[in-house]
Amino acid sequence: MEVTFRTRAGLLRGLRDPAGGAVLRGVPFAAPPFGPRRFRAPSLPVPWSGVRDATRFGPRPPQPIWGSDRPARPARAPDCLTLNVWTPDPTTRGLPVLVWIYGGAYEHGSADDPVLDGTRLAREGVVVVTFNYRVGFEGFGHLPDVPDNRGLLDQVAALRWVQDNITVVGGDPDNVTVCGSSAGGGSVVALATMPSARGLFRRCIAQSVPGLFYPPELASRVTRRVATAAGVSPRTEELAALAPQQLANTSAEVIAALEDAPQAWGVLHYATTPYFPIIDGEVLPASPFDALGDGAAADLDLLVGYNRDEYQMMLESAGRRGRQGMQDVFRAAVTLFSGGAAAEDYGRAYRGLAGPDLYSVLCSDWLFRMPTLDAADGHAGAGSVQGRTFAYEFAWPSPVAGGALGACHALEIPFVFGTLDTPFARAWLGRTGEPEEELSARMRAAWTAFAATGDPGWSSYRPGEALTRVWAARDSMVADPLAASRRIWRRHRPAHTPPALQRPG
Repeated sequence: MEVTFRTRAGLLRGLRDPAGGAVLRGVPFAAPPFGPRRFRAPSLPVPWSGVRDATRFGPRPPQPIWGSDRPARPARAPDCLTLNVWTPDPTTRGLPVLVWIYGGAYEHGSADDPVLDGTRLAREGVVVVTFNYRVGFEGFGHLPDVPDNRGLLDQVAALRWVQDNITVVGGDPDNVTVCGSSAGGGSVVALATMPSARGLFRRCIAQSVPGLFYPPELASRVTRRVATAAGVSPRTEELAALAPQQLANTSAEVIAALEDAPQAWGVLHYATTPYFPIIDGEVLPASPFDALGDGAAADLDLLVGYNRDEYQMMLESAGRRGRQGMQDVFRAAVTLFSGGAAAEDYGRAYRGLAGPDLYSVLCSDWLFRMPTLDAADGHAGAGSVQGRTFAYEFAWPSPVAGGALGACHALEIPFVFGTLDTPFARAWLGRTGEPEEELSARMRAAWTAFAATGDPGWSSYRPGEALTRVWAARDSMVADPLAASRRIWRRHRPAHTPPALQRPG
């Protein structure tokens, strides 16, 4: 059954579901970011007359298309800045709002992914919002004469739409929680410290926070490498003359350049993506980790967490587990991260692990686990009397690939959304049954309780104590489950903002 809602830009036609809820899909929250708006900050959507259909997802933002799936000719630039809303009851008022930001290494992803369907999460009593934002060079490429961090600015625009319109579907604009995993988690901690996002939400859930944020000098190096891959000079007008899909498809060549030249690119050799938010002094004034420690988000409640075996998915996907010489790969990585001083500490802390397993622990720490704890420590240690801090570890191990995946990166997302029967979930979770459904129900209840009240249902996190909820077949509370890695990291901490390397890439 169809239902109509009046937003500031015009009337929308959505769908009711048998349980009494409703969904809107493909709602524009900003004008199309192409043509004269290419590489610019988002602008307001153009109002429409009549009733706009909002029953289908909007198009995905331009992003890499791999292999034989690549079209013969570039596709038209899409009207991609759209959002989707699930409400359990559009006739009520004052429901908490949970806004999800997808991950995807800052270069791919979209809100139409079936794993992000908000139906079951909304039934817990919250309004769920998902949206598209610009990824890859469109969203995070650096050019001197256009705004940096356009993807983050898109996220701010979506949150402003929520403030202006969420009451029409029963949501409370004064009780908004912004949530995301991986690049979405990095976006959350960035938004928590950005002046332009102040007042748009009161709570944050940051899952698997990546640790890198670029200085402009390093972002400029990436731009030069992108331009080389595209066959143009690194000037705004030449890059803007390329079709968006053509520019997006440079990612494979740029990633290959990073992977083939570790001495030239340093830690980016291990980063799996050429794009990260840029500390530009304006949109993102400082490293979010530093800003959290300085109290920039002291009035916000923060829930952060990581997956126990973050890097296992990357290790398996790259086929590195069976390779010879993985101990040498580990030593090369730990030398780059810490000057080599941490190698013996890791060997002692994780006795019995070697080669790919020890490398996986190291990269899990560097990419996600230690940055997530840095966010928790910074927020909890900032002397806040308002915002509380909570932490979790997701430890449910996937049985796929003979158990080699463990509790790998992104595995928690279908549990949070209750979308265990989707292509991603089936591929990475395997067959699921009642225990997994129960774990999903517990996690959904915690996420929605936090969105409603700021309390997920367990003890808060304090530096030095680091009480952490461990999600598994049987949940538990553990004091500092990553104490061994944390001790190493305190002694040999790498920078979250890598220096601008001088050697040309």
